[in-house]
Amino acid sequence: MVFITKLARVGVQAARQLRATPLPAVQGRSFHLTCLLAKERRYTVKHEWVEVEEGNKAVVGISSYAQEALGDVVFAQLPEPGTTLKQNDECGALESVKAASEVYSPVSGKVTEKNGQVEDSPALVNSSCYEKGWLFKVDLKNPKELDNLMTEEQYKSFLSSSTDH
Repeated sequence: MVFITKLARVGVQAARQLRATPLPAVQGRSFHLTCLLAKERRYTVKHEWVEVEEGNKAVVGISSYAQEALGDVVFAQLPEPGTTLKQNDECGALESVKAASEVYSPVSGKVTEKNGQVEDSPALVNSSCYEKGWLFKVDLKNPKELDNLMTEEQYKSFLSSSTDH
């Protein structure tokens, strides 16, 4: 038992020493904004989201709020790969048993992939809107457009500030 106690003290002392050791400054390194935006979801006032994966590649879908408001999705029309979109272009549609809603592109760019699983099984939008229920992927033409979109915190504030969305 004494050995374990001494070993624990040595471990705590080593950890303190590591924390107290300053790290050398990294010279000549630059970091790109894209790295900071990776996996950060941005939202539109029309409830689409976009998430940058790597470089200028991004995934687009609709928010949980939107899929709940829409109800059980029974049909999805998505943009074809190769389609060039401008920010806020109407590019698809989702239909449920109670409503239909257009899909708008949150960013400008070229569609690289559509989620065929969503077209085959539209209910994925309801069960997994941020994972399996994404709608399409796009190569961003102008990453600065992301600055015009809401962060998750801003989007939550937007949802709670008004009942008319």
